[in-house]
Amino acid sequence: MTTDTARFENKTALITGGASGMGFAVARRLLDEGARVVLTGRDQARLDAAADRLAAGDRVLTVRQDASDIPGTQTLADRIRDHHGSLDVLFANAGVASFQPAAEVTEDEFDRVVGTNLKGVFFTVQRALPLLGVGSSVVINASWTAHRGLPNGSLYSATKAAVQSLARTLAAELGPRGIRVNTVSPGYIDTPMYRQEVDPATEAAVTAQIAARRIGTAEDVAEVVAFLASDRAAYVNGQDLLVDGGLVAAVPAAL
Repeated sequence: MTTDTARFENKTALITGGASGMGFAVARRLLDEGARVVLTGRDQARLDAAADRLAAGDRVLTVRQDASDIPGTQTLADRIRDHHGSLDVLFANAGVASFQPAAEVTEDEFDRVVGTNLKGVFFTVQRALPLLGVGSSVVINASWTAHRGLPNGSLYSATKAAVQSLARTLAAELGPRGIRVNTVSPGYIDTPMYRQEVDPATEAAVTAQIAARRIGTAEDVAEVVAFLASDRAAYVNGQDLLVDGGLVAAVPAAL
């Protein structure tokens, strides 16, 4: 991995769900390249621990906020305005997993997952819009499951397909304002959420589906998010970039 220490200098990035996993890796990457970051999460203790690990002093602002708390998205925007004045990068990363047969999905579970993965994303972006100016970038975390059917993933996959569509329409709507909107679709990435959902005993079978023959890392995703958020991607808009080691597009050769 190579970094450009000045690529995000004097820029402010909001990363939802930034206390661990992909959000944390993106925060570390953008900080390494000069950014100021705002991290959100539901647990202040975990946010404080993340800030300590990042060791970037006052370039890290933590805000306890549940992405499904819609009034809280305005409070978050107000905090950013008061602290930084504006925003250059938004990585809408906060999300929840949900995998069960469609016949077993309850209305409460539907509301929980859609409330975070779609509604929360929509209103986080909406409330951030007054802070975003010409040249700013929005990156939404989607998923490979929006590209390929996954048994027991109907609810989760539907929300990820929805944010891919949202990104395309927002790219069209916000393009005249100089704001780019893209999605990144990770495959199997070694994060705390992955470890909760994939039994270690089945990991070999999962890895066998991936052309790269390995589970991805949060840093793999951070590399792509940093590109999409930067001026190097100035002509990339309304796109979805798969970071999946070939899981969707390639059938691995037999070993």
